[in-house]
Amino acid sequence: MPKAQSQPSLFDDDALNPAAPSPVAQAREPRAAPSYSAKDIEVLEGLEPVRKRPGMYVGGTDERALHHLFAEVLDNAMDEALHGHAKVIEVSLAADGALTVRDDGRGMPVDPHPKFPQLSALEVIMTMLHAGGKFSGKAYETAGGLHGVGASVVNALSERVEVTVWRDGSEWRQTFSRGKPVSGLLQIGPSRKHGTQVAFTPDPVIFGEDCSFRPARLHRMARAKAYLYRGVEIRWRCDPSRITDATPAEAVFRFPNGLADHLAEIAEGRETVTPEPFSGRIERQAEGGAVEWAVTWTPQGFGDSDGFLRSYCNAVPTPEGGTHETGLRTVLTRGLKAYAELTGEKRGALVTADDVMAEAGALISVFIRNPEFQGQTKERLSSADAQRLVEGALRDPFDHWLAGQPKTAAALLAFVVDRAEERLKRRKEKEVARASATRKLRLPGKLADCSGQAADGTEIFIVEGDSAGGSAKQARDRRTQAILPLRGKILNVASASLDQLRANKELADLTLALGVETGARFREEALRYERVIIMTDADVDGDHIASLLITFFYRTMPDLIRAGRLYLALPPLYRLSHGGRAEYARDDLHKDELLATVFKGKKPEISRFKGLGEMMPAQLKVTTMDPATRSLARVSLPRAEEMVAELVETLMGKKPELRFRFIQDNAEFAAEDLDV
Repeated sequence: MPKAQSQPSLFDDDALNPAAPSPVAQAREPRAAPSYSAKDIEVLEGLEPVRKRPGMYVGGTDERALHHLFAEVLDNAMDEALHGHAKVIEVSLAADGALTVRDDGRGMPVDPHPKFPQLSALEVIMTMLHAGGKFSGKAYETAGGLHGVGASVVNALSERVEVTVWRDGSEWRQTFSRGKPVSGLLQIGPSRKHGTQVAFTPDPVIFGEDCSFRPARLHRMARAKAYLYRGVEIRWRCDPSRITDATPAEAVFRFPNGLADHLAEIAEGRETVTPEPFSGRIERQAEGGAVEWAVTWTPQGFGDSDGFLRSYCNAVPTPEGGTHETGLRTVLTRGLKAYAELTGEKRGALVTADDVMAEAGALISVFIRNPEFQGQTKERLSSADAQRLVEGALRDPFDHWLAGQPKTAAALLAFVVDRAEERLKRRKEKEVARASATRKLRLPGKLADCSGQAADGTEIFIVEGDSAGGSAKQARDRRTQAILPLRGKILNVASASLDQLRANKELADLTLALGVETGARFREEALRYERVIIMTDADVDGDHIASLLITFFYRTMPDLIRAGRLYLALPPLYRLSHGGRAEYARDDLHKDELLATVFKGKKPEISRFKGLGEMMPAQLKVTTMDPATRSLARVSLPRAEEMVAELVETLMGKKPELRFRFIQDNAEFAAEDLDV
């Protein structure tokens, strides 16, 4: 059972109500409110907001965020190439760790800015947020950079930045440090070259002492970028002293067929369903955009996955997908179903988008004006125009591709139909296998069941609400982990009547999901899962819900606890990150411990999770659900079970005076926990 003495109010509904002050609070003298006046209002000027909250601009301060700086500088060079102003981009990593990106484009403007005549346009771009040439569409119809944020963000988070520009017959140079100019704009001398070069070193104050770029990662990012625009040439160079693996010191990336070349490399050596992939590139001048795609299918899978779908917008990866991916899935699914109807294949009606994409390798790249993303780091495209662009561009080419090669189309349709029939067969087998031996088990509709047929090795997570349930469903292992979301706080069975207990839908759903009966009719062998895990938010409300659930299990099926089958998940309350390291803290004490040990002398970025639903599925998985990295607390009963019965009756029963007396007797422990 949870520690009753340290947090007695967790077991009292009234004590958790902000409108009802606890007896302990009433007994204390009121404390003076802290002062709050104009001097407490902090104004962040220039690029100070970026240094203060780097996570808002590059997603954190870990290794991924560090390499995001390179992506931003490379995107700006790529934008010049995408519009025909540059043909070659050079990327070089020096022995001292400085990274340089150079293009042979038009060169960053250096003339005085009309709104800030005392500053050059170059200095405005590098030192002011939301300053750039990508807003109006006059300089760039489509762009991948952060629309006036990328260059200045890189400048703000770098220890040193040196920008060299060749244009208008001269060479210009200016140096910056941590977002501020170190020198003015210097005219070095005459030059016939044209283009821009940005050399920068990330700031160890932001990213930690070990904030070195990884050559292998830079090499992979540069190569991937070259695939996204078939006309650009990217030259890679790295000082040999920086290389610790098989990454080449020099390389040239140029792919005339773009994504089709990339897909061919990925699928090399694999048997494909169609002899040639469905690929192409179409410019849609009327809509102001372009689409490039490449899709193939193989029963052998692609390494660790059966299939994949990778997407890009304006040459920037969108790892969380978006509307352009939706457009591709829709076109392929509708096209195959229409072809099935045309050829009289009635089973085509069974096909879904998941059947089409299950064993497909797909790449989709769109170029659109003014793209809209979810999040500053552009991980998911949300522009509705992108879906319309993809569907309009691919619909006819896919129909013609199918109609023009009947044997290939028939083979692909048969392959996809087989996937649909296998899916339906697995669903039916799953329903039969997980039915009771004596009766068909009626499961609650909101249960996301696991696919494992036996109880051994499986577990069910009981979570609060649809939001947390949604994150948990994405983070789980579908083979072994089931998710049952409950709505709010369940009934307190210790103070409820038998009729209330029978009428409660949440508890009825929970019992049905477990496959057992309550009271004397409980049978451990009927339990459908090996472990029952209560997973609630790491706060007071979460503890209260956990206590109500433990009370339910103790009162209605204590043998579940005696058998060691009931657990508490231990989700974190905080995430602390600095440099390339991130740690998670269970509570305030654990956070203070990490600050004093792991991050001693440093100022990590600290974020507080508002609840399980606020956590990214990947974070929830690694901290709370993955058996390889999580921690669980097993709920157990002491030998003197009569003490437990008395404690449950005191804290959860019908007599509030018993709770009041308990709070009075243990007020000093609550004061210690509350630090008052």
